[in-house]
Amino acid sequence: MFELATSLVPYADPWLQPLSERLAVLHRREVRVAYFYEEPNNSTFRYRAYNMAQVLNGCETGNVSASYFFLSDRERFDEIADAADILVICRSRYCHEVNGLITKFRARRKRVLFDIDDLVFDADYAHLVVATLGVDVTKKGLWDDWFAMIARMGQTLKMCDGAITTNEFLAQKLANYSGLPVFVVPNFMNKEQLELAERIFAEKERARFVGDGKVCLGYFSGSPSHRLDYAIVEPALAEVLAERPNVEVMVVGYIDHGPVMREFSHRISRQPFQDYVNLQRLLGTVEFNLMPLQSNTFTDCKSELKYFEAASVGTLSIASPSFTYRRAIRDGENGYLAKAHEWTEAILRALDRSEAYEAMAAEARRDALLKFGWQHQTEAILRALQLG
Repeated sequence: MFELATSLVPYADPWLQPLSERLAVLHRREVRVAYFYEEPNNSTFRYRAYNMAQVLNGCETGNVSASYFFLSDRERFDEIADAADILVICRSRYCHEVNGLITKFRARRKRVLFDIDDLVFDADYAHLVVATLGVDVTKKGLWDDWFAMIARMGQTLKMCDGAITTNEFLAQKLANYSGLPVFVVPNFMNKEQLELAERIFAEKERARFVGDGKVCLGYFSGSPSHRLDYAIVEPALAEVLAERPNVEVMVVGYIDHGPVMREFSHRISRQPFQDYVNLQRLLGTVEFNLMPLQSNTFTDCKSELKYFEAASVGTLSIASPSFTYRRAIRDGENGYLAKAHEWTEAILRALDRSEAYEAMAAEARRDALLKFGWQHQTEAILRALQLG
């Protein structure tokens, strides 16, 4: 495990600005893009609205400005529609207020796009989504809730002129469902993440990636919905812990261990859910970032974010070969891939190639910054907005 001198960073959500400030940002340039999300959060909103606006506003030579708005701004929707040239609705469920906002832009003959990062717009996949997330299907009202949410998302999509998403696999699903033109803008890291990641990576480089003699395998969960994914790797973790006394496990977030891990409890640490900046520091303390996924259409729609966030701090990932992971990770070069029955073998192979770790970590970081750093996303965003 790596002991980092880099300390925790004081954090506050940077998007919690009054509407007056967000409107002022929108008015700064000639071409104006309004991103809309129901209410801000650390996940989809950050990736698909906040980060997008950060890139557009940070382009010194461009003429495009962008800002973000929420249902709480409903009293000023007319003002937003007057000011903006393009509206991007991010993963928002149909309601009379979303309908009203889209209608205002349409009445002004302005383009409306829909941005989504998950397969939650086509009710044909509702059962697959629920099964993959491990939701209790006996819960009263569950099917009403899930079919309603997905159908409402699909209805918002159908009201738009085009769609934006995170990868080619999900883009094809969107095109098949909606018949709309679809563009890909990957999820990517923003300035705050990369500033801290640079410090962490430099610190590990100076130490030549030598830790405290222990090797830590990390599992980072953003929500309890990854319980079934974690179950894929848990038997392998028990086997590796039994075989290798220098290996430890860190679990971050909401996942609980099964009985197979009880005898190793003294070698397992738990960390609470982290804000997205300080998550980079925690990622930097482990040698390997574990990314198990069930193999199905829903998980093939997931983005590469767990890979590139770990890579940015020089941490290698071991991942299931989903659509995006097998395109991002070149096995044995910038990480490792493991099918469901291969996790023990893959972890042991990674542990036994310690001499390759430093070079692989440097390659993973180089690859992640080039493909998923905010500095390299302007062209893709402008193309998706049909401005480039």
